Amino acid sequence: MKTMNYIKIGIASSILSIAAGCTSFLEEDLKSSLAPDNTYTSSLGFEVGATGLYAIARSEYNTWGENGAFMHNGACAYEVLQISTDLCRMGTVRDGSLVPFAEMTLNPSTLFVGSYWNWAYNLIASANELLIYSEKNNNWDYPTDKQLYQAEARFFRAYAYRTLVYLYGDVPWVETIQKPFLLSFSRDPKIEVLDNIIKDLEFAKTYLPDNPDNVKEGKLTTWAARHLLSEMYLLRGAEGDYKLAEENAQDVIDCPYYSLMKSRFGNAKNDPGDYFSDMFVENNQNRSAGNTEGIWVMQFQYNTVGGGTNSDDWTRRAWNPQYHAIDGFALADSLGGRGLAQIYPLKWWIGVKGTNATTAGEKEGFPDIQEKGIFEDGDIRNSEYNIKRNWYYNNPLTPNKLGQKCPIDDKSWSQAQLFPALKKFFFGKEENLQLTGAYKDRMKFRLAETYLLLAEAYLRQDMPDKAADAVNEVRRRAKVSDVSDEEMTMDFLLDERIRELYGEESRRFTLIRTGKLLERVRKYNPEARDLIQDFHVLWPIPQAIRDANVGNFPQNPGYEGYEG
Repeated sequence: MKTMNYIKIGIASSILSIAAGCTSFLEEDLKSSLAPDNTYTSSLGFEVGATGLYAIARSEYNTWGENGAFMHNGACAYEVLQISTDLCRMGTVRDGSLVPFAEMTLNPSTLFVGSYWNWAYNLIASANELLIYSEKNNNWDYPTDKQLYQAEARFFRAYAYRTLVYLYGDVPWVETIQKPFLLSFSRDPKIEVLDNIIKDLEFAKTYLPDNPDNVKEGKLTTWAARHLLSEMYLLRGAEGDYKLAEENAQDVIDCPYYSLMKSRFGNAKNDPGDYFSDMFVENNQNRSAGNTEGIWVMQFQYNTVGGGTNSDDWTRRAWNPQYHAIDGFALADSLGGRGLAQIYPLKWWIGVKGTNATTAGEKEGFPDIQEKGIFEDGDIRNSEYNIKRNWYYNNPLTPNKLGQKCPIDDKSWSQAQLFPALKKFFFGKEENLQLTGAYKDRMKFRLAETYLLLAEAYLRQDMPDKAADAVNEVRRRAKVSDVSDEEMTMDFLLDERIRELYGEESRRFTLIRTGKLLERVRKYNPEARDLIQDFHVLWPIPQAIRDANVGNFPQNPGYEGYEG
């Protein structure tokens, strides 16, 4: 295997530049005098370093570069993993950072193409730094500390490489840092990188804590590693991998710590809502709130040291309508705060029921689309508490409209001012309704997805009956009918992932893993169907990386002719 010793481009700062300066997992204010040589000398120092890994991982959802983030751009990088899939299309706020992904004009110098590379290799470099110093240190509070911090570092290294192989395919595998810097490296085959990802996760699975009640909120456990292992075995798809994906997902499902939420809980349990909507209410994501479904919860709390910033997790701005641009509306926390609708849902799946919009609106070309989309009647995930279709004027300065319903129609939908909105991402604070960040903790992995990964593993083993059993656990919680063995196909599973995980999953990754990206974009996305080409399954290698390399570093097919 070729091993790159150091990737200079994209490693802008060390782990300690954003790590915590005290024992608190959430606190991230570092004293500038700290450096690896005088920090990685005790268990406390490694806790500081591990906290930095969590911070870099969270910064995937950041923008504008606040607090050392690596996603320096206009929109939220998260959006480019949703846009030009079967889920959504770009809104009328045509942010320049999103246009290349909507119009399929991305090239090696497109900003987010470089941002994701930089973010991933920063996380990898920081994980490697911790691993290297852990082998030098002999001052541990407990004999198990070394393996614990190594397990966290190896999880995050695997997590970063997960993004790289999905987006770029063959990438350099890096596990050492050598000085002086070397800029001669090559791309390792995707299958070899996946082998290493799985080795890292197997280590993490063995040495991360077992009981989530014994770790601080947001910290990793063996169950997060097993969940990600299931996905990575599915992606690798070598002989025996689907069985291993099944086993890891089943381990999470069978463990005593997690269960699907099936009753009201948390600080809004007495308000109008349901147990699905409760999971996305502020402060309801962690176990301390009674949530037994979140396996790995990223911490973004509002007004909390080490929590979110104005640039963190712009998912709310991405999905929420620009209702405030309509005469008769005023910004309100109950309406999700200020949205930009940089992306919005496609009609084929969300449906037009309860609106004045038509199924053939925007020339989507789906004359046979069902009014209710892909949801059955009574599906709790489609309730008024989870997808908002009824909007009422709320601005007291327009008393002639106040309290009246403002209908969603084809025009308001196509202009991204009003459409069925995903209430998972509603967030607003009366003291500052212009806030950009969501400031809600984010369930990165939750148990419902583990069931769906299990179903995917069974489908890959040609066991639709068992796949149906796994999916039906999720569907019963949603109060809809069971899927039959005959109906249980990969397309049905992908539809079910939308019903359950709309907006949560990185949809592009799911479609790539299942081999369905091209087929479903061409079938369901009117914006991208005639633009997407086979080579768009991968992104180009960032031009800055190739320019900095003194060796042979080939470009991905379809992007070779670009000259920056």
